[in-house]
Amino acid sequence: MDDVFKALADASRRMLLDSLNARDGQTLSELCDGLDMARQSVSKHLAVLEAAELITTVRHGREKLHYLNAAPINDIAERWIRRYDRRRVQSLSALKRALEETAVSKPEFVYTSYIVTTPERLWRALTEPEFTRSYWGLTLESAWTKGAPVVWRTEGSVVDDGGSVVLESDPYRRLSYSWHTFTREWADDAGVAPDVLAEIAAEPRSRVTFDLEPAGERVKLTVVHDGFEPGSTVLEMIKGGWPDLLSELKTLLERQPAGVEDGSRRPNAER
Repeated sequence: MDDVFKALADASRRMLLDSLNARDGQTLSELCDGLDMARQSVSKHLAVLEAAELITTVRHGREKLHYLNAAPINDIAERWIRRYDRRRVQSLSALKRALEETAVSKPEFVYTSYIVTTPERLWRALTEPEFTRSYWGLTLESAWTKGAPVVWRTEGSVVDDGGSVVLESDPYRRLSYSWHTFTREWADDAGVAPDVLAEIAAEPRSRVTFDLEPAGERVKLTVVHDGFEPGSTVLEMIKGGWPDLLSELKTLLERQPAGVEDGSRRPNAER
């Protein structure tokens, strides 16, 4: 956490984070525009932010895109803000975003977390029902081979229409699958209103991709959820759920001994 505060102490680095907060997924050239800094200086600041895990990068063809990473800020919230009045802080933050938010040119969610575990155990946590039930409150049932269907099962609903399928499967390195269908049964179980259900059911199906990369005693987990149309309601919903969900995953793997999965259901913000 010291690296986070040191990175935030510099005004130029805060300016870069503000730029990504306003428009995520920028190239180095785009970040340099409007800044009175040499390209090399911007690169050095970005390296400090990436080392502090405040940003993450994703390759799109020949371009290297930079994204704001919510993980360290979420850890700060876990340690201090939630102790006092998390609900009030979240309400004020939501109001501020509603008043100030600008359109995002790349409709996707990108999140990076470093977890003290092994790629093998992290893969199990992403695919095995005993794990997903513990931190997600649901099970994902699949053969986890390309083209295999993914069945989403909670205590109150089952989504098994063949629409959610495995898109990529490279064990311990990369996993991608299309998102589930939004059914009435799912909406009733998740507490989603009929008007919201009609809205999100009309959107194109999105996809989520997990990249696992060994990093010493930790594994760098990058989650990219994309395939959304501009102004997507589903995107806004998952942006609120993924950080808490992945925080639960990190806690489970780092605090629970290997081979011990309690199978208890934990609350989740978005399924």
